[in-house]
Amino acid sequence: MFEETRAYLKKIGMPSGDLFDMPTSKSRFPDGGAYRIEVPTVNTAEAVEALLDTATKNNITINRVTETYGMFRHTRQELKEYCKLCSDYGAELILSVGPRATYDTGASVLSPQGVRISYRLRGMEQVLRGVEDIKRGYDIGCRGFLLYDEGMLWLVGQMRKDGALPKDIIFKLSAHLGQCNPCAFKLLESLGADSINPVRDLQIPMIAALRAAVKTPVDIHTDNPPGSGGFIRVYEAPEIVRVAAPVHCKTGNSVISGHGQLTSASDGRKMADQASIVVEMVSKYYPEAKQSPKRSPDLHLPVV
Repeated sequence: MFEETRAYLKKIGMPSGDLFDMPTSKSRFPDGGAYRIEVPTVNTAEAVEALLDTATKNNITINRVTETYGMFRHTRQELKEYCKLCSDYGAELILSVGPRATYDTGASVLSPQGVRISYRLRGMEQVLRGVEDIKRGYDIGCRGFLLYDEGMLWLVGQMRKDGALPKDIIFKLSAHLGQCNPCAFKLLESLGADSINPVRDLQIPMIAALRAAVKTPVDIHTDNPPGSGGFIRVYEAPEIVRVAAPVHCKTGNSVISGHGQLTSASDGRKMADQASIVVEMVSKYYPEAKQSPKRSPDLHLPVV
């Protein structure tokens, strides 16, 4: 079916459909790693500290810590604590751009139709505030930023290219953007995305098609809180790594109720334990897959 359209997709370098043969990805991170462990919704400095301490006790590596509460809702001192904790441990830090639809004055995002807006920015003033949020985070010491709006990605990607933002900034795209097919990923990659998170419930052949479309690292949830489905895919993690490398396995959020909430030290410890299970599964069922090591401690160098 649809052979003419499939042929055209193949001609332009896109997958001609979901890849049900689930081919093994040969792509890797620059350090040779097939996968990294990312823990999102680590929304207080005390949760970061507990997460990284417990990971050390569990003898696992956390490669990326992602804050999702909103940078502008944290004090400069707490953001500095985030930077120091992650730098001393050797984890990449991603801070979320704060002003977004759920924090804006408009009520449409709270309506049944509003779910389609997601966290996208309303109006140009919110875009400007988002850029200022990135500048604030960079000044404090962070180099990685989580975006929720493809328009803002276009702008800050252009600013980075033109030197209006520093060249060492990293832009990660959130699952809340709702992107879930190879064509959308190709667009985000062309706009400057350094890491892309699709919606959380894609099947493995769909994930394989994403990898066939882009070179950019993808970020795949291996577990979720009840607020976004509550599914736990730890037994699928080895196959996700195999077809999607280089991939961030996102884990730990099944221990909390929803995204964006403030998290405690107790939550951080539970997140590390959940991450341990994912590492165990990948190590057992896909042992040839190498995890990226920790980074050398340095506040001012990003992970590429």
